[in-house]
Amino acid sequence: MLKNISPLLHPDLLATLCAMGHGDDIVVADANFPADAVARHTTLGRVLRLDGADVPQTLRAILSVFPLDSFVDHPVSRMQVVGQPDELPPIQQEVQALVDETEGKHLALGGIERMAFYEAAKKSYAVVATGERRFYGCFILKKGVIAP
Repeated sequence: MLKNISPLLHPDLLATLCAMGHGDDIVVADANFPADAVARHTTLGRVLRLDGADVPQTLRAILSVFPLDSFVDHPVSRMQVVGQPDELPPIQQEVQALVDETEGKHLALGGIERMAFYEAAKKSYAVVATGERRFYGCFILKKGVIAP
């Protein structure tokens, strides 16, 4: 056990977050996302499971230790709703508020078309599968740096 670190950040997930470098991406996905199939293509090569947690819980834990990239317009991207790319379902609104709260400023979520999201996810460092049951609870986070 560690103090001040979420218990959701199990050893494999903490090691993965630590091993990632600036510009590496991590996917946090809902329960419907093809996490195992996509994760086989990632740098890590296997899925990290948090089946007992939802996406907001998982993102809150990750963002407590994970710097977002300040060199890109959208360090957090969401899967767009098919046929309605500008719609933000409740799960995405909740994540937007969480990102803003965590970062202390508004950082608009980027949007990625569904099939393009799957391809981008395959190029990521790792995939975290959650137990989130709401649709479109899939996000990609780009790692930033911690200043000296």
